[in-house]
Amino acid sequence: MRLLAIETSTPGASVALVEDATTLAAASRIDPRGHATFLVPAIDFCFDQVGWSPSALDAVAVDIGPGLYTGIRVGVATAQGLAAAFGIPIIPAVSTDALALEARTGHRLIWTVIDVRRGEWAVARYQPVPGGVVRATDPELVRPEVLRAQLDSASEDSLIVGDTGDFPKGLLRGLHRVKVGRPRYPYAVALAEVARGKYEKDEFPPSTEIRPIYLRDPDVTINWSKLRQEGPWAGA
Repeated sequence: MRLLAIETSTPGASVALVEDATTLAAASRIDPRGHATFLVPAIDFCFDQVGWSPSALDAVAVDIGPGLYTGIRVGVATAQGLAAAFGIPIIPAVSTDALALEARTGHRLIWTVIDVRRGEWAVARYQPVPGGVVRATDPELVRPEVLRAQLDSASEDSLIVGDTGDFPKGLLRGLHRVKVGRPRYPYAVALAEVARGKYEKDEFPPSTEIRPIYLRDPDVTINWSKLRQEGPWAGA
């Protein structure tokens, strides 16, 4: 199986070319606003390194979120273009799944957190199992004080990974059963591992049914609604 993995849901954008379980080429960059300028050159670089053309692919995997609205949109649009041009399936993967898989441990409950701005984080919990993880809760929007209360009430030792660097100062202070780990951002290689399992089990939807996971309306929609409510035409 030859797979291109596209990860653009966070500032840590990355791509990888994988054959079966072997990563042949990868590229990454941390830039919260540079997904569009990074993605196509990075894909071209990986193809050049391996000597493939897009026609050699069996599938393309893409992170559908949760994460940054623009980054998700760029990644999904690129995956859709490749899938349509070369007649290959798109395998959608969830950003928190990739984080948890890369952070897998033998015993700790894994909490994955992704900063989606405006004081909210997308949070999902994972239970360790032999060789991997199982998602215990779907991603949900959580404010920092709520996340602290959830961590404090957990009955198991916990590992929290992802976008913890932007937490309010002292948020995790005093939580003695909570350890902060890596990675900070999901990585395309881990995304490919998630996607490979789905491909082998034929567990992916038709390309036309793939929908990003935003968890809330994009900022431009929210601001437009506010403008309509408060503008001079309000109540018209």
